[in-house]
This record gives sequence, structure tokens and C-alpha cells, in this order.
Amino acid sequence: MATIDRQTATLALAHALSAAGRGLPVFPLSATKLPALRSPHHAEQPPVHCRGECGLPGHGVHDATTDPAAVRALFAAAPRATGYGIACGRAPHRLIGIDLDIDTAHGNDSVGALQQLALQHLFTIPPTVTVLTPSGGRHLWLTGPADTTVPNSAGRLAPGIDVRGTGGYLVGPGSVTAHGRYRLAPGTAHLPPAPCPRALLRLLTPPRREPTPSGHPGKETSAGRRGEGLIQFVLAAHEGQRNTRLFWAACRAYEHGFGDALADALTTAAVRTGLTEQEARAAIASAERLTRGRG
Repeated sequence: MATIDRQTATLALAHALSAAGRGLPVFPLSATKLPALRSPHHAEQPPVHCRGECGLPGHGVHDATTDPAAVRALFAAAPRATGYGIACGRAPHRLIGIDLDIDTAHGNDSVGALQQLALQHLFTIPPTVTVLTPSGGRHLWLTGPADTTVPNSAGRLAPGIDVRGTGGYLVGPGSVTAHGRYRLAPGTAHLPPAPCPRALLRLLTPPRREPTPSGHPGKETSAGRRGEGLIQFVLAAHEGQRNTRLFWAACRAYEHGFGDALADALTTAAVRTGLTEQEARAAIASAERLTRGRG
């Protein structure tokens, strides 16, 4: 098994270096699809706002780089990495990932839903890099313009369609997870990521919010207060409540649209109560999956 693990890690590094050579910022992932390096701030009081400014590895997608030496250093620090993540929204490609899940248990047809959106809004998905997932889903790689920030979303376009934009990441082809291997779809390996159709880009980009009048707190202030409340709710957990409280708080955060932004702080809070980082991130990932089809 140790030999297989070393071979898997070696292949993961090789695939990551190949992606970095094509201008895609990468970082190591574990078999759970979560960042393979532990946060250097896991023992600090939340919320932690460092996004790599401290110079230490362990900041997830913020570690992503195209520099071969830096990629090798990240993987050397994560010897049990089995795959790699590709940061979305970063130059030069400014990747946008359209994640089409397969959910036969709930009757979700994400491919059909995307086709319906294309007919309704008069766009077509161009030939582009497509990655097949172990669950039978697929990731479509598109590129965005420099002046547009595409946020991450789960199920907002349609059930089963998730979007990975700025601050998000895609599991790179060649990665091995607990459920299987990610691989390029036949006939797409030679393609570059195609530009996102303008009509689809408009659907992916929320309308700009007007400035909030002085003295009237806006949604960002409300979300910030609610996020702090959820963190305190997790911190107040006693033994036997920790996982339940974290899962509940993460569900509320994703339901209200700031789950991705709060995930690191929730993880840090949960670790302070006694959960491991892996347990905390697994609970948050489960909350994200549960809330995907809502709203």
C-alpha cells in the first residue's frame, strides 16, 4: 500500500506540474478533495483573515501557484496528497468551472438543465476542456474576461449545477480521490478552455448592489453579524455537540449565500472545540452538498 501511495503522490505532482506549465495555478489535495496542507492558523482565535500573507503554506486555494519550484515545495510538504486543485478566477486564464453533478436519487438532470438555460438565453456551450468525475458528473472549463468577477455558487443556476469562480477551485484531471479518478473526456484534451458565452456570463454574475445609505446597514453588514453569530454558536459546543453544531451552522451559512466565505472561520472554530481539521472540513462539505439544491 505504501508503494501505491508513493506512486499516487508522484503522479499527482506530475499532473500538477503539467497543469502549472499551461498557466493554471495549482495546489495539493487530499483524497477527500480538500486541501492537503493543514492551516498554520488552526490554533488561532477565529475569524482568521490571512490568505497566505504570512508566507506559510496551508491556505488552501490561496497557495495555488504556477511556479514549478513552489509546486514541488507544496507537494513535498504534503506527501500524502493524491491530487491537485486548480484555482479559478486567476490570470491568465481566469478559469470558470461549470460543475454538472449527477443526482439520480433526486431526479436532477444538470446537463438537461444547462441545455434548457442555453435555449432560453440564446447561447451555446463551445467545445472546451471537459473533466469527467468519479460520480459520473463533469466539469466544463470556461474562461472569463479580466474585468468580471464570477462568484462561487451551488445550485443557483439550477439544481445540480455548481459554479466555481474567484476563490474556488476545481479538482484537476489525473487526481485520485476516495471515490475514484478524475480524467479528461475523450476528444477534449487538446482543447484550450473556451471563452464563456456572454449570455451565460451574465447569468453567472450577480447584479451590482447599490451603495447602502448611511445609517442603514446593508446585507453585507447583516451577513457579517450572522457569520459572527454562527462562529460563536460553534465555539459554544460541548463534547457530543461539536459536529452537530458545526453542520447546522454551515448549512445556515450556505443557505444564506456566504458559506464559502465563512468556511475557513468555521473550520478554525470547530478545531478549537476539539474536532480535527479533516472532521471539520468534512462536515462543512456535507452541509454544502445538502444545501446545493435549495434556493
